[in-house]
Amino acid sequence: MLSLTQGALGLASGSLVGFSLGLVGGGGSILAVPLLVYLVGVSDPHVAIGTSAIAVAANAAVNLVNHARAGNVKWRCASVFALAGMAGAFLGSTLGKVIEGQKLLALFAIVMMAVGALMLKGRAGAGEPSVRLNRENLPKLFALGGLTGALSGFFGIGGGFLVVPALIAATGMPILYAVGSSLVAVTAFGLTAANYALSGFVDWYLAALFISGGVLGGMLGAGSASSLAARKGALNTVFAALIFAVAIYMLVRNLGFT
Repeated sequence: MLSLTQGALGLASGSLVGFSLGLVGGGGSILAVPLLVYLVGVSDPHVAIGTSAIAVAANAAVNLVNHARAGNVKWRCASVFALAGMAGAFLGSTLGKVIEGQKLLALFAIVMMAVGALMLKGRAGAGEPSVRLNRENLPKLFALGGLTGALSGFFGIGGGFLVVPALIAATGMPILYAVGSSLVAVTAFGLTAANYALSGFVDWYLAALFISGGVLGGMLGAGSASSLAARKGALNTVFAALIFAVAIYMLVRNLGFT
């Protein structure tokens, strides 16, 4: 049973995760798992992964509504990406349950830094706002969706850090639309948390606290995303900076420097 302090920390952590999802469409589970383990005090990493997956999926759904109302979602492109990713996420999560999560995160941190570098390199590109699903981007969406979903399930994360650049690579859409559209996939990928739930790796009370805190944080994050998108390259820069910050933290923790 969680203490009052742990409950308050869980609520605050959920707000931070929700803000991240609303702002950049990613960072949910990457932030949630360390927060659950190091701040809230969840002792089992697999419980932290399973609980965060459930909570992040719910928070992503709430943030999806916020972005959809703002017109930031390319539904057809996002749906194809999400469907392909769900199959990959299920397979990835099945493998991930039998491997120690903390060791996997160190490798993923390196992948994140590579993604961040690519986002900084292309930060000046405005993208094509009128992009839609077509014969050219359909196979790219399937391929990148499946790969991203597999990595998402394998590492026990929502996958937003990978989904946003993958959507941009597949379609050339602006980052604000990629952030909004990515939440379709993050929500869908999170449903594979049922794989963890079936194994008893979910703290439902803590997940409820995370979701509650994430609602308010998500509203603030979505509003900030729209404001930053008006400044050329600003949202890309924030996205890349957050990737680098979390990746460095993960490496420090997992390589035993603290």
